[in-house]
Amino acid sequence: MRRNHSTTPRLTRVLGSLLLLAAAGVFTVGAAPAPRATPATPLDRVVPAPASVRPAGSPYRITPGTLIRVDGSDEVRRTGEYLAGILRPSTGYPLPVTEQGAAGIRLHLADGPFGAEGYRLTSGPWGVSITASTSAGLFHGVQTLRQLLPASVERKSVQAGPWRVAGGTIEDRPRFAYRGAMLDVSRHFFTVAQVERYIDQLALYKINTLHLHLSDDQGWRIAVDSWPRLTTYGGSTQVGGGRGGYYTKADYRKIVGYAASRHLEVVPEIDMPGHTNAALASYAQLNCDGTAPPLYTGTQVGFSSLCVSKAVTYDFVDDVIRELAALTPGRYLHIGGDEAHSTSHADYVAFMDRVQPVVAKYGKTVIGWHQLTGAHPAPGAVAQYWGQDGTSAAEKAQVAEAARNGTGIVLSPADRVYLDMKYTAATRLGTKWAGLVEVKRSYDWDPGTYLPGVPVSAVRGVEAPLWSETLTKSADIEYMAFPRLAGAAELGWSPAATHDWDTYRTRLAAQGPRWTALGITYYRSPQVPWPAS
Repeated sequence: MRRNHSTTPRLTRVLGSLLLLAAAGVFTVGAAPAPRATPATPLDRVVPAPASVRPAGSPYRITPGTLIRVDGSDEVRRTGEYLAGILRPSTGYPLPVTEQGAAGIRLHLADGPFGAEGYRLTSGPWGVSITASTSAGLFHGVQTLRQLLPASVERKSVQAGPWRVAGGTIEDRPRFAYRGAMLDVSRHFFTVAQVERYIDQLALYKINTLHLHLSDDQGWRIAVDSWPRLTTYGGSTQVGGGRGGYYTKADYRKIVGYAASRHLEVVPEIDMPGHTNAALASYAQLNCDGTAPPLYTGTQVGFSSLCVSKAVTYDFVDDVIRELAALTPGRYLHIGGDEAHSTSHADYVAFMDRVQPVVAKYGKTVIGWHQLTGAHPAPGAVAQYWGQDGTSAAEKAQVAEAARNGTGIVLSPADRVYLDMKYTAATRLGTKWAGLVEVKRSYDWDPGTYLPGVPVSAVRGVEAPLWSETLTKSADIEYMAFPRLAGAAELGWSPAATHDWDTYRTRLAAQGPRWTALGITYYRSPQVPWPAS
């Protein structure tokens, strides 16, 4: 009895302690251990790959008391408000943008080795600091910060968190100054809102150029006051015979302004002398025989041409370039120049010799498709190469010679980064004239060495075009662009030493949940180890 009396109080105390522990959530009898907190995203799990990553120390946790601290300038405050607009819906935190305080997320402009678009991101228990020499650099640093947070940060409703940023330092700057994406709004028309949605998606991957293909055989999409039928008639249809559409000058200014707020420069393209049926149908006098052809809603190419010998052609070109240049604050104006099969070589050269000075007269630099190198590229001109592995050696040599003579080169090889190419034979959208382009093929090449004879110093960068013969809605754009667009962005931004398919595919896989959170429809390539959904 003595033994029983002495042990009963001790047993009672032990059981009581266990009950207290269970109530506190420290220990639960008969249940699995509580799940461990998800670790912070490693600093090197970012697309595009940063130039330098140095993990160190403990993470920073965003809390209800976090401030977004900015310098006094309006441009830094705008970037702070942009960041707050991303973080507030998902965290539910107030995140005031302020010039006061000592901790939190700091956005700071300062002199340093950042270049025009580089930045430094440093994180520790005290907070996160993003420093750059320009507002563009700060903005790119914010895109990196987004990717260091859980994918659920992109949702528009309050999520559970926690919101941790791994400790350490990222030093980053782009390999190439020109990192572009082209959207064809001529074959099918896309609204201002649809273009703005695509701009937001481009910005996440530090793309800085939006090339808008504004005219083609199937539709003219930009208002020109001196030639109004270009839009009211020439813009009235599209591939398959739909209603088409066009941008008023106010619409176009809105797109340009929205792009600028995301640090993208708009490059407008008016394709000429070919791909011009919409213009020829609108104005009979632009045709050599004075007869306007019917509007065209098919997908064939190479059958149309401005009349090179007529004076009115150059009045037309001057008016269009003058009005478009006045709307466009960026440096470039794209004059097309590809697939001019209905124009003789002599006429093509004569046409380009007359048109390029018009672009310069209105303060812009010429960009043309690489066929421009078969004429006389103007000083400072840029040729956009869209050939492929099967392009003739003579044509490649012509581009290389122009590059050695001072013509800049933007690389858009069709069998690598044409985003409208089918992924596989079963892909329901897109075309396959340049072949099937799975994710690995679109990533696994080096812009600096791609074209034989082209010095890396002549390479301005990379652009991923998206032609819209088969695309009619934003979900179509996204399915063909993602995941390949992210690879094109990395080829343009990241140092060549970081390009490795095996490590890239792992980083790319981590983007899948982010795209889901953003409502982006994407192709789940079997080449990428996507997380289970």
